[in-house]
Amino acid sequence: MTIHYDSATDLLYLRLELETQALVNKRVSEDIVLDIGKDEKIVGIEIMDASRHVNLSKLMPIEYTKAS
Repeated sequence: MTIHYDSATDLLYLRLELETQALVNKRVSEDIVLDIGKDEKIVGIEIMDASRHVNLSKLMPIEYTKAS
């Protein structure tokens, strides 16, 4: 799994599978989009306005930088 946070856009992306594959996007709420791969498996989760929905400092032991 990889985690990417873009502080400039407040977008959090969780990539659950690293295999390159065709994806279909499925919006499940105003701020959450699922990337669906082969066999209808969730491959990625995109969270817009992430700081409103997720405690980023508690997510995982990762470092992220805020835009100035």
